[in-house]
Amino acid sequence: MAENEETPQPEEAPEATPEATPEATPEVTPEETPEETPEATPEVTPEETPEAATAATEELIRSPLRGEVSRRGLFSTLGMGWALFTGASALGVGAMTRFLFPNVLYEPPQQFKAGYPDEFTVGSVDLRFKATYAVWIVREPGGFYALSTTCTHLGCTPNWLAAEGKFKCPCHGSGFIISGINVEGPAPRPLERYKIGLAADGQIEIDKNTKYQEEKGQWTMEGAYLSSPA
Repeated sequence: MAENEETPQPEEAPEATPEATPEATPEVTPEETPEETPEATPEVTPEETPEAATAATEELIRSPLRGEVSRRGLFSTLGMGWALFTGASALGVGAMTRFLFPNVLYEPPQQFKAGYPDEFTVGSVDLRFKATYAVWIVREPGGFYALSTTCTHLGCTPNWLAAEGKFKCPCHGSGFIISGINVEGPAPRPLERYKIGLAADGQIEIDKNTKYQEEKGQWTMEGAYLSSPA
C-alpha cells in the first residue's frame, strides 16, 4: 500500500512573464498658429456739414498767404519801427544838446574880496575862506598875507592847530609854521602865497591867479604881502 501511494511532486512555479512596459508615446505639441491681429477698421469721419465747410472756407480766405502780412503783424511791425525811430531821435537830440551845451565846471572866482582890514585879528589865522576859496588870511602886526591851503607834498589840505601854532597835514604829517614855512614831514617846500591888495572900496582883495613861492625868492615881491594901512 505504501508502494501505491504516489509521492507528491513539488509544484512547478509558474514562469515569471516579463512585465510589458507601455511604449512611450511622443507628446504631440499643437502647432504654433500665428495670432491673428484684428484688422484696423478705418475711422469713419462724419460727413462735413455745410456750416463746417463754410467756416473752413472762410478761415482759408482769412489766413494770409505766404509772404503776406496779417493786420496784427502789420501793426506790430509799424509800432516797433516807430519805437526805434523815437529812441534814435531822442539819442540824437541828447547828443546835440551836449554838443551845444558842454559840461562846465563852475569853480569859485579866482579873485574875491575878503573884507576890511580892521575885521581881522592881529596874530591870528582867518579860516572863513578855507572851504570856499582854499585860502588862509594871516594878519601880523606889520600887515597881511594869503596862504594856499594846499599841502606842497601831495596836495592834501592841512589844518590850522592854534594851540600848537602850526598847520598840520593829516595825510602824511607835514607841518608848517604860521608863516607857511615847512618844518616837519615830507613836504618839500613852504606853502604858496596868493596876491593880496586893497580894492578901490578899501576891502582886502585876493587874486589867486598870481602865486608866490618862497624857495624862488618871490615872497618879497610886490603883491605877496600887504602892509597894514596907516
